[in-house]
Amino acid sequence: MSFHEVRFPTAISRGAQGGPERRTDVVVLGSGHEERNARWADSRRSYNAGYGVKSLDDLHAVIAFFEERRGRLYGFRWRDHLDWKSCPPQQAITAGDQVIGMGTGSQAVFQLVKKYGSAFAPWSRQIKKPVDATVRIAVAGVEKAPGSHFTLDGATGEVTFRPGHVPEAGQPVTAGFAFDVPVRFDTDRLEISLTGFQHGAIPNIPVMEVRR
Repeated sequence: MSFHEVRFPTAISRGAQGGPERRTDVVVLGSGHEERNARWADSRRSYNAGYGVKSLDDLHAVIAFFEERRGRLYGFRWRDHLDWKSCPPQQAITAGDQVIGMGTGSQAVFQLVKKYGSAFAPWSRQIKKPVDATVRIAVAGVEKAPGSHFTLDGATGEVTFRPGHVPEAGQPVTAGFAFDVPVRFDTDRLEISLTGFQHGAIPNIPVMEVRR
């Protein structure tokens, strides 16, 4: 899938609206009872970048970004300002934020994940677009050095331990990180009225998460 490892302007995405979506079939029986079935195992996020456009310069930046992505053709990174860390947004990232696996003595590759919820039905989200410089990894509570002990694939979110540093059996592997959402524009056409914009109209600039 064609993807550009570049982030949409964060000053504009900060004002965007959107969030996660799920697909659930709800059948109401004759008795009034319901049967519900989840069509998607994972949620999918969508946003409207138009709400973040506050000036003509912002609009110009979006148009340039849109043209370089060729509309819906190329994906890109998006900062969701409500959900972009392994911890709550106002807390500091630590190497113990998320459990990403348990050592076996032979498994060297671990996928970054973020868990949502706790007791009832927690959901684990694979993190495919981490921010390289923010990733911290620990094994059994001992933080490891990037480059010396492990490497990170910033395009897939996979952590690979180097020979001699593979987690031993029963050792929890934890991680802390910042991350982006892989998205694409959900239109091949930007229809913007300059007159309407100057009077406070919000341009419609839909952005949709892509599953990779």
